[in-house]
Amino acid sequence: MADSLRIAGIMRESIVDGPGIRFAVFCQGCPHGCPGCHNPETHDPAGGNEVKIDRILQEFDKNPLLSGMTFSGGEPMCQPEGFAVLGREVKARGKTITIYTGYTLEQLLKMAEDTPAIGELLEMCDILIDGPFIMDKRDLNLQFRGSSNQRVIDMNRTREEMKIVLWEG
Repeated sequence: MADSLRIAGIMRESIVDGPGIRFAVFCQGCPHGCPGCHNPETHDPAGGNEVKIDRILQEFDKNPLLSGMTFSGGEPMCQPEGFAVLGREVKARGKTITIYTGYTLEQLLKMAEDTPAIGELLEMCDILIDGPFIMDKRDLNLQFRGSSNQRVIDMNRTREEMKIVLWEG
């Protein structure tokens, strides 16, 4: 079981990385390389710092006003086991999880067939912002996303409507 994550950094209070006041974890490593990405320093998987999940949770627990945690990047789905461990702890605290990914939900569902931790992340995710950033579709008026191809998906509603279980632990 993973006990650490390679991260680029954290933002202790964010209002732009999902609904409410959020604690954002920016993971290190991204295979997408989207031109115009606002976090290009997160692309190198060898960059950033290895941080114990317990340490991230200690920082998170300092602020009772947080609505939840956001997993951003880089690409969180490149470290699904570690983010699943972190996510279980966030959910145990009664908080929400927002995940930013350059993959589409459809791609992630396929990936989850071979990587169960991706299915677990999707099962505990409340809001998924999916799809790569596309510079030609950039729109500064969009809430929580950078380009119009990206979707803000209510995963609780999606799971209910699709009547699916993405992970059985």
